[in-house]
Amino acid sequence: MKPVSAEEAVAMIPNGASIMVGGFMGVGTPERLLDELVRQKKSGLSLISNDAAVPGKGVGKLFEAAQVSRMIATHIGLNPKAQQQMLGNQITVDLIPQGTFVERIRAGGCGLGGVLTPTGVGTLVEQGKQKIEVNGRPYLLETALRADFALVHAFLADYAGNLSYALTARNFNPVMAMAADTVIVTAEHIVPIGVIAPDHVVTPGPLVDYLVANG
Repeated sequence: MKPVSAEEAVAMIPNGASIMVGGFMGVGTPERLLDELVRQKKSGLSLISNDAAVPGKGVGKLFEAAQVSRMIATHIGLNPKAQQQMLGNQITVDLIPQGTFVERIRAGGCGLGGVLTPTGVGTLVEQGKQKIEVNGRPYLLETALRADFALVHAFLADYAGNLSYALTARNFNPVMAMAADTVIVTAEHIVPIGVIAPDHVVTPGPLVDYLVANG
């Protein structure tokens, strides 16, 4: 794990990169990294996040700056800008049931090829997907999701990169930290090793590549 500034961290992200961003409607989202993505005008991003947040908050900032070319999410219903860009064919949006979304990311983090789920069988969701029967019941094969970068927000981080999260701000952050080639973390507080009890560590330090303090 290497400590860096937000500017240095975002400078590593090229235009067109795929990025997973933790958060649920902006809660548990690394806002400083998103502000820096906007400032550095990164473009053509493939965004993987639960939702499009709202204008001016969380990943919503990326839509205001027209920096997203593709989004994989569970809904975009509270962000009119994201909706306009989708309807105007400015961005491609893949909407996925939330349980399937998180399981695909978990599969990517665990080295699995995908997951079998009954969700979507017999609906438009199954179009173009492989159907597998197990014990007489049909399932869809949903392939694993990974990204070039995961942008993660934690409540506590220690000097070794071990992370602990605050309540619902945990949400998708831990699974995304497992499913990207490079993991960049912002933390509310950075503490000495040992302050976070071992059984309170949710994301272990070896998964974290770069740590940015939230100052």
